[in-house]
Amino acid sequence: MFFVLAGFMIMERVNQTSSVSEFILLGLSSQPEDQKPLFILFLTMYLVTITGNLLIILAIHSDPQLQTPMYFFLSFLSLTDICFTTTIVPRMLLSFLSEKTISYAGCLTQMYFIYVLANTDSFLLVVMAFDRYVAICDPFHYVTTMSHHRCVLLVAFSCSFPHFHSLLHTLLLNRLTFCDNNVIHHFFCDINPLLKLSCSSTFLNEIVIMSEGSVVLVTPFVCITFSYIRILITVLKIPSAAGKRKAFSTCGSHLTVVTLFYGSIFYVYLQPLSNYTVRDHVATLVYTVLTSILNPFIYSLRNKDLKEGLRKLMGRRKS
Repeated sequence: MFFVLAGFMIMERVNQTSSVSEFILLGLSSQPEDQKPLFILFLTMYLVTITGNLLIILAIHSDPQLQTPMYFFLSFLSLTDICFTTTIVPRMLLSFLSEKTISYAGCLTQMYFIYVLANTDSFLLVVMAFDRYVAICDPFHYVTTMSHHRCVLLVAFSCSFPHFHSLLHTLLLNRLTFCDNNVIHHFFCDINPLLKLSCSSTFLNEIVIMSEGSVVLVTPFVCITFSYIRILITVLKIPSAAGKRKAFSTCGSHLTVVTLFYGSIFYVYLQPLSNYTVRDHVATLVYTVLTSILNPFIYSLRNKDLKEGLRKLMGRRKS
């Protein structure tokens, strides 16, 4: 309830010291001839993302064999990806057609929920790495360690803690003054291009981004790295080659997603504000759009149980 009220406060509180009441999102290209092809491309990607992740969720919840912690976390990751892309892509599609302006309150609200959902994705990836660590390194205690109650608590934490991070940065941004320049060289309201538009000091914002922001970004990655180091040590002790392949196959999909997600985020945000350029849009596209559309394919193509669950789901729909 606190976060809902905070969101309304952000929406209603327009920065009174600013002369800017709205921003202009230039998007990926300002060339008129690029708008329709980009609209078609991202509409297709959005529909594929929604369909793919929705099928993952339905397959997991309809197949009793997929009622395990690993797939429980995967279903929430898919749900977060649906919400994540919905926060970004529909607004992009609108800007491709005609409407490139977004209100001050709308911009801060979009940024708030983007950071909430991106960090929820990040924490869910940590939880999934922990699940694989327990399954491979401590299999005899897996059922008790990854009980349903504990799984629910891990998901609840992953979905709630990011609100504190997002609220902090949104409120700090809201205290800044924006004067005449209101053109955002980006396809959504991100903190770095917004800080570049401010005509007041952004020193505090930059300090918080490089300190608190770095901790929130790097800590989950360190936890995942530690989990996989322990997993690697355990797998190398398995005598049979078949056992090693089976253990690695359960981790390969997750590692692929982790590499795409964190690689692009670190490239964009773990750098000084002065180094941020329009070229960083490509890296931003990876963690905001590309990862969400690839997740269903990455997890399903390398997972026999999930592929079987999807076949059962499609068979029921046909019958």
